[in-house]
Amino acid sequence: MAYRAPVKDMRFVLDAVIGAGRLAATDRFAEATPETVEAVLAEAARLAEAVLAPLRRAGDLEPARLENGVVRTTPGFAEAYRTLADGGWVGIAAPVEHGGMGLPVTLATCLGEMFGSANLALSLCPMLTQGQIEALDHHAPEAIKALYLPKLAAGTWTGTMNLTEPQAGSDVGAVRARAEPRLDGTYAITGQKIFISWGDHDVAENVCHLVLARLPDGQPGTRGISLFLVPKFIPDEGGRPGGRNAVSAVSLEHKLGLHGSRPA
Repeated sequence: MAYRAPVKDMRFVLDAVIGAGRLAATDRFAEATPETVEAVLAEAARLAEAVLAPLRRAGDLEPARLENGVVRTTPGFAEAYRTLADGGWVGIAAPVEHGGMGLPVTLATCLGEMFGSANLALSLCPMLTQGQIEALDHHAPEAIKALYLPKLAAGTWTGTMNLTEPQAGSDVGAVRARAEPRLDGTYAITGQKIFISWGDHDVAENVCHLVLARLPDGQPGTRGISLFLVPKFIPDEGGRPGGRNAVSAVSLEHKLGLHGSRPA
């Protein structure tokens, strides 16, 4: 069955229910005019209906697979993802100073609903990247922001969240992954994570993991856990993907559905 994006319903909620038009009156979201919102929703609907939705069935019939340590995605996924990234859709709410559109999260949420309804397996990739952008923008040092945010906002690199371990799912305090400090200020992360959606793939040039791990002197429970950025390829001096990091996918999860996105 073809997907049809509920643009009219979204406009009603934005305009009549939550009064999102007030955002354009602020300095931060002055660009979010009614005309811009209308154009963004219309183009996002077209992408959801014409680009993402037709690949939904292919994701289940030809699922992601692990070959020689690299996850190969469903045929067509890489091209569809590039369409999203090249159009700036990954960075729709990312800071303008780092290459994003700087539009309200309210509007980005509408797009996420469209893309997820059209093809949830594929849409999880930009969604996770958007979450990483927000986390880094709020908490990362300036040097990390300058290096990673433009790549993430452009969709050239993608982001993940590494929380769950074989013995630590809903009990986050049971995380055993360790972070050992090095003399150069970096950390050596050891441990295993599971259920990492888009933890490896072939649709972008780098995969950046946000990893929960415990310092040697970390307190028991959640208070002793810190968050580390672990790229698949360590950036070189020019900010390009350099040497391969010691992080890899060892298996893919078997699931009842959503095979186009098989967690590593």
